[in-house]
Amino acid sequence: MPRHSKVPLMEAPDGGWGWMIVLSCFLVTVCTRAVSRCLSIFFVEFQNYFAQDYAMTAWIHSTVDCTTMVFAPVGSIISNRYSTRVAVILGGVLASAGLILSSFATCLEYLYLSLGVLTGCGYALAYSPAISIVGKYFCKRKAMAYGLAMSGSGIGTFVLAPVVQLLIEQYSWRGALLILGGLVANICVCGALLRPLTLIEDLSHSTISNTARRKISEECSYKTHCDDLQLPSRTADSSFIRKERANKQSCSCCPSYKEYPFLLTPDFLVFAASLLFLAYGCSTPFVHLVPYAVSSGVSQQQAAFLMSILGIVDIVGNISFGWLTDRRFLKKYRKYCYILTIGLDGLCSLFIPILRSFPLLVPYAVLYGYFDGAYVALIPVVTSDIAGNAFLPTALGIVYFIHGIPYLIGPPVAGWLVDTTASYTAAFLVSGLSMIVSSMLVISADWISKCRSSVDVQTAVIESEPSAATFQTASLNPI
Repeated sequence: MPRHSKVPLMEAPDGGWGWMIVLSCFLVTVCTRAVSRCLSIFFVEFQNYFAQDYAMTAWIHSTVDCTTMVFAPVGSIISNRYSTRVAVILGGVLASAGLILSSFATCLEYLYLSLGVLTGCGYALAYSPAISIVGKYFCKRKAMAYGLAMSGSGIGTFVLAPVVQLLIEQYSWRGALLILGGLVANICVCGALLRPLTLIEDLSHSTISNTARRKISEECSYKTHCDDLQLPSRTADSSFIRKERANKQSCSCCPSYKEYPFLLTPDFLVFAASLLFLAYGCSTPFVHLVPYAVSSGVSQQQAAFLMSILGIVDIVGNISFGWLTDRRFLKKYRKYCYILTIGLDGLCSLFIPILRSFPLLVPYAVLYGYFDGAYVALIPVVTSDIAGNAFLPTALGIVYFIHGIPYLIGPPVAGWLVDTTASYTAAFLVSGLSMIVSSMLVISADWISKCRSSVDVQTAVIESEPSAATFQTASLNPI
């Protein structure tokens, strides 16, 4: 593998080794999000084996998702302090160990710790850094790159759903978890391919001195239009970078406010509130679709096939929306595309209680999977537009952290509604309405952002007027 240069680039290369980064992120997404989705296939097996109700069994899946999101900032901190490679490889080790240990479970509480906490921590350390590094390598084709990288969730679900069902039938749920543990260990291989990349934009937001930044910019300017990342070491004096990084690491061993300047802006706060409703709404169908289909008279194989359909259409949503929103005529409206897909996803969930056969559930899986893939691919892009590309790693850590609490309480609350009402109607209605509320909040966040921009423009004009008047006075009354 080529040695990465310590000389920062003026802009993202939009290709080259970036495609290997996309491939690595794709495989990390398969081993994290796709495997996490397929855990719902174990739902009935765990319920029957441990003789527990829906609510208690649903805590397993919700604990995995919650831990993955709550510890996402830890993955961002490790990635910023050390490297993306260290974070992803460490996450792969923890996630694989959690799945392997879960195959020896004797009670649900054991699975809460091994499958929920340990595997979830591994996913947290691997997923967020792998997603954020894609944004470093791409600028003009960022949405397309994210669409390809995050399509691993859909492709993995499509392939793994029937495979996991077959593994359960052949080797029981214990053997299936053991094999999944070996599969997830490949995250470590993907982490080794994630070569760090430094951009001038990153240094402009750091504590590096103006002299060092100016020298770096002058010596790297000729590489602006070059796609080759393997720069000769003699092209720039990297002592400036080493000295500034050493000073930064010596004086800071924990996160500072300079890494989170976007956190208290009004548009990001409203966007964060919308993510709470989004995370609650989207977690219910993936956990309860298979049990709902089985309770409606659909066979276990057909119910697992619904997850495969959802997964393969998810791929189409990832890639097609990534490609479309990179086009010039839609680039300015990416946030509105994000709003539309979330609202339509919620609308689909409102109709699921009347779909009680396999032929009727197939269109639901198609529509829900497509819109889910579309907005999932746009989450990093919208986050980058709101927080700024330089703060994308830390912003994504916060975004996924916000998903944590809804992911924890969503499936158990839906399971409690099923146990209380003896029906899935209330669970899916609450899920659909929650996603619709999320889309409405994003609209208000966009309105707040526009108001801030107009206020900033007016303030700049007002501040410039006194200086102009002073200049005129000085010109008329020379000393």
